[in-house]
Amino acid sequence: MDMLASLLHTTPAIAWMALKVVIVFGGVMSLAAVWTWVERRGSAMIQDRIGPNRARLFGRWPILGLAQIAADGIKMFFKEDLVTTDANRRLFWLAPILAFVPALMGFAVIPFGKSFVSGGQTYHLALLDPGNGMGMLYPLAIGGMAVYGVLVAAWSSNNKWSILGGMRASAAMVSYEIGLSLAVISIFMTTGGYDPAEIIASQSHLPWKWNVVPQLPGFIVFFTCMFAETNRLPFDFAEGESEIVAGFNTEFGSMKFSLLALAEYSHLMTASALIATLYFGGWQVPFVKDPPVLLSVASFVLKLVFFAWVFVWIRWTLPRFRYDQLMHLGWKVMLPLSMANLVFHAWRMSQGH
Repeated sequence: MDMLASLLHTTPAIAWMALKVVIVFGGVMSLAAVWTWVERRGSAMIQDRIGPNRARLFGRWPILGLAQIAADGIKMFFKEDLVTTDANRRLFWLAPILAFVPALMGFAVIPFGKSFVSGGQTYHLALLDPGNGMGMLYPLAIGGMAVYGVLVAAWSSNNKWSILGGMRASAAMVSYEIGLSLAVISIFMTTGGYDPAEIIASQSHLPWKWNVVPQLPGFIVFFTCMFAETNRLPFDFAEGESEIVAGFNTEFGSMKFSLLALAEYSHLMTASALIATLYFGGWQVPFVKDPPVLLSVASFVLKLVFFAWVFVWIRWTLPRFRYDQLMHLGWKVMLPLSMANLVFHAWRMSQGH
């Protein structure tokens, strides 16, 4: 009876956690899938062409090609799943999972709306509640693990182009991660903690108090590093098609390739959420001090979608950098800039500002 009473007592908490898991993971995966279509339509718009508009969904007229998402999924599901003779079969199967899981898990601590109280109980709109001890250190650590999926995919393929892509990814990570970390540490220092709820609260509802204004150099570094972190143009050296076939993706097909693509777009959504949380007030609504819960969620989603679109925009606007240019940018530009930003804000805090 005691066990049954305990279960009944904890059921609301379990149900709330299950609901948050569905909202967070389901929402990120749904947005990632939709963004494959947005990318194709966006690139077509930028290049002055039509893009996918033929796939139909239950009817005579195409709905801007939205059914292309389902068509691509069905096609990948039924494609023959091939594994090359010399590949390490176990790691070849494991690699897409190692790439996908960190991309998805990084969203766990990000508040996607304002906390609310109901029936004397406080409900937090984040998968992991504030004060869990990890804070924004968690997505940074998880993001650093994503490169293992690329490395395992590259090595297990036993393909020279794949291995080149994996080596590029690992060397690039070393070059930009230090600058990225220093930019975020500056926010931790000025906020007085690394809990995402504290970071959002410290920025308030006034746009000029958002971290992007006082920490503009740090934002530039973080924003630039996110393109390398998500393996997006102009820093997609791990799969540079014009140079190394498709890099670590070369030998992957069928649902394995789909999972790797979904991992990239999930990582893009997490990166957009991090930018919104750290530098643009998170769920804060401009000029609304105490917004309703639904309005705060809408504000966060709009910021996330905007930055996800910026990733698409820049991909189809800028050419790919040379690999040595990324190394130069990481070590000789972004690292000194983020260090100067950190020192400046440390000096300001020592002066009592």
